[in-house]
Amino acid sequence: MSTHLPDRLAPGLPHPLGATADGLGVNFAVFSAHASRIELCIFDASGRKELARLPLPECTDEVWHGYLPDAGAGLVYGYRAYGPYEPRHGHRFNPHKLLLDPYAKLLTGPLRWSDALFGYRLNHARQDLTFDRRDSAPAMPKAIVMEDAFNWSDSRRPRTAWNDTVIYEAHIRGLTMQNERVRTDLRGTFAALTERSFIDHLVKSGVTAIELLPVHAFLQDRFLLERGLRNYWGYSTLSFFAPEPAYLSSNNLNEVRAAVRRLHAAGIEVILDVVYNHTCEGNHMGPTLSWRGLDNASYYRLVHGDERYYLDYTGTGNTVNLSHPRVLQMVTDSLRYWAGAFRVDGFRFDLGVTLGREGTGFDPGSGFFDVMLQDPMLSRLKMISEPWDLGPDSYQVGNHPPGFAEWNDKFRDGVRKFWRGDDGMRGELAARLVGSADMFDRRHRRPWASVNFITAHDGFTLQDLVSYNEKHNEANQEDSRDGHNENASNNWGAEGPTEDAEINQTRLRVKRAMQATLLLSNGTPMLLAGDEFHNSQQGNNNAYCQDNELSWLDWSAAASPEGQALQSYVARLTALRRAHPSLHFSRYVAADAGVAPEMNAIAWFDFDASPMTHAAWEDGAGRLLSLRRACLDAAGALDLSVLMINGHEEDVEFTAPPCGPSHRWEVALDSADPEQPAALGEDDKLNVRARSMVVLIGRPRDASTA
Repeated sequence: MSTHLPDRLAPGLPHPLGATADGLGVNFAVFSAHASRIELCIFDASGRKELARLPLPECTDEVWHGYLPDAGAGLVYGYRAYGPYEPRHGHRFNPHKLLLDPYAKLLTGPLRWSDALFGYRLNHARQDLTFDRRDSAPAMPKAIVMEDAFNWSDSRRPRTAWNDTVIYEAHIRGLTMQNERVRTDLRGTFAALTERSFIDHLVKSGVTAIELLPVHAFLQDRFLLERGLRNYWGYSTLSFFAPEPAYLSSNNLNEVRAAVRRLHAAGIEVILDVVYNHTCEGNHMGPTLSWRGLDNASYYRLVHGDERYYLDYTGTGNTVNLSHPRVLQMVTDSLRYWAGAFRVDGFRFDLGVTLGREGTGFDPGSGFFDVMLQDPMLSRLKMISEPWDLGPDSYQVGNHPPGFAEWNDKFRDGVRKFWRGDDGMRGELAARLVGSADMFDRRHRRPWASVNFITAHDGFTLQDLVSYNEKHNEANQEDSRDGHNENASNNWGAEGPTEDAEINQTRLRVKRAMQATLLLSNGTPMLLAGDEFHNSQQGNNNAYCQDNELSWLDWSAAASPEGQALQSYVARLTALRRAHPSLHFSRYVAADAGVAPEMNAIAWFDFDASPMTHAAWEDGAGRLLSLRRACLDAAGALDLSVLMINGHEEDVEFTAPPCGPSHRWEVALDSADPEQPAALGEDDKLNVRARSMVVLIGRPRDASTA
């Protein structure tokens, strides 16, 4: 880049938005419908010294733009926006505040908290109605102009079919901070994802996709830093295009690409958890960092009649206004950037209901969904919604449009309560086992639309689910007011770790039963990282601020004999799932749909192989159930399986349901004792042990036994 800076910018172009280097210079374009002037601020390479302020000379269709000749990659910049400071009318322009480009692709570093970051005078009696004239630039991260170049060679997306997908939800930092096989300077970064032993672990576990908690640059909240804590999860977005600087070991975007390429080579897809429902700027008392200073009235949903305040459907203080076409463009441009420049395979949308809100509330035909589903790039990727938020009519599980999968908390709660031993859960469990057709079998959707999970980052780990009756969030310094109070958990006789062998055996048996339920149900299973080797958060069910050993995966547990045994068990479950289409139907079918003579697609039986009756379903104390599923495999052969489920505290002798004259049953897995499964007698009876599941697979009889 030339060291000489001109007195003015050339007009440039209003597209594309952001900073675009063309080899001869850089075009800058930023949206603001209500600004009267926008200045481009150029800084030295460190981001500390402001070298020039150059007004963007043109505004076309509410996009301000200008061209800086002889500039290129590595240029450090920000914006200042002029306009009315009238909070009651929704305007919060303050040119004393340096603003981050909403399209910034790489940041100079973290934000440094200062009172100067606020557009108003902190601690003044009139609060945000005042005006602060301190320069915020010394405290602000700046944007760095980037050129995207990477040799993808013959790398291709795995494009795993939805019906074959097994998701592994993980935190990029927590994955490797305690992994001794990873170089110390690489731990917690994208570079660590390329470590061979970690990728081998995913492959051996049967995982096909890793879903990463937010990797967009995010804010370290001031109130957490003052307590000596940190924002760990990252649901406080500072930039929708730039990766979190702390997740880069080299400050080079190709580090992200290399990780994606290496995972793709192993057949692992990469799904990003993205937060477009709110930003880190908070409510009307929050800092002015980017969108608020550029065009508050356009970027955010404001209270009609008193635009000083924000509509808050997210619990964070603000709600991004996706009803505005330029804001919707920003979100979809961000998605296309990550899908194109980094070749990620899908997105999980935090508080997805907020994204689908129009003026009348949630709408499955909203602009956001319409844009996503018609986009030639995005519509081919995996799209997952968290189908709730905190606004009116916030619970929308099953109501998203075809093309989207959804987190299914009904599965989580039903499975937890059944294996805890709650009354009246047999029918609920049955509905979840066959893909929650009661919620998702509409508009020709498939069972994969139900993303089934028992644990996720938000809540107990699987180990803690069977070890604690109460949450233990004292480390969060909120007097345990945070986190869910009802977790449908059971400590089975002792709160927390215990030396009691009987309690530990019960805990292990319940965990294995729940993992079998998850991985052998219709729908898309999602595993929480670490659940395959007993990872614990010591009873903390809201570890959003615990960037330490409490949240980081304990790989020593994975290396222990107990951890190794559970990993092998999970691998057996995923292998069974892959091998037998009857264990994960690809489409919804009527229970009485015939697959073979006297063989329906779905059939329910009691423990004695008698068909379930209405009275049996209504029996609140019933905790015994057999599910037989039948379908044709890719070669047209009959595939049969049975799940025999015992939710009681005692062993029960089951009789296997009929499998027809052409097949015989074989025990494929016993969750109570995977190494020494219960034996099937000649009369098709077997002992199903307490709190366990036995899986039977139908094997074709040979000519001599037919």
